[in-house]
Amino acid sequence: QARELQDAAAALLSRTWAEEEALRRRAAALREDLARLRKAAANAQTEKVHEDLDRASCLISDGDIAAILPSKAHGTFLKLLLGPVNLRARKEVQLKVKEEYNSYRDRTAIVFLGFPMILLFLRSWLWNGCFPALPVQLYQAWLLLLYTTLALRENILRVNGSDIRPWWVCHHYCAMLMALVSLTWGIKGQPDCARKQRGVELFLCWAVMQGFAMMLQNRYQRQRLYTRIALGKV
Repeated sequence: QARELQDAAAALLSRTWAEEEALRRRAAALREDLARLRKAAANAQTEKVHEDLDRASCLISDGDIAAILPSKAHGTFLKLLLGPVNLRARKEVQLKVKEEYNSYRDRTAIVFLGFPMILLFLRSWLWNGCFPALPVQLYQAWLLLLYTTLALRENILRVNGSDIRPWWVCHHYCAMLMALVSLTWGIKGQPDCARKQRGVELFLCWAVMQGFAMMLQNRYQRQRLYTRIALGKV
């Protein structure tokens, strides 16, 4: 039975690949035809022609067929981390990716807020006013991981049509650089560690405030996503 299942699965995958390849060739040919028609109709005065061409192009570029078309260049960041792969997904998968992105932001916002609060509390209660280097550097390393994964997810969402502004992704690139630089900080101890670690203390206080802002922002973005789903815009 296991062998039969294996053969059936292999046959199914083979048929699926063949059908997908046929659809890919048809879609590529249609896209070339649309490009030629658009050039030919450039001087046409009929709006109906342009509307039909735009509608057909939209179905190819934003519909389910886009998931099997050859991938376009996705930018240096995605190419560096993932290579030349097709990241377009079907509509139902795109919605799941957006939901997972919001869930990930919700989970990480709790860590973003809680970690520095714990460090500040332990500094006064257990560490006699001095931060040990390791816990602070662990938080900074986690920030580097966080901003890298956020930038990666946001680039994938942009490939799949999400309306994420380029400046928002760029600000995460800058945050990655900030986290990387912060890992090089020399966290000095006694004597007079309160003065030497003033910058670390201010950084952690900023992180607490940023954590609260992230939680409010996540709540707003999730409500906005649900509104767009209800209006049929997603």
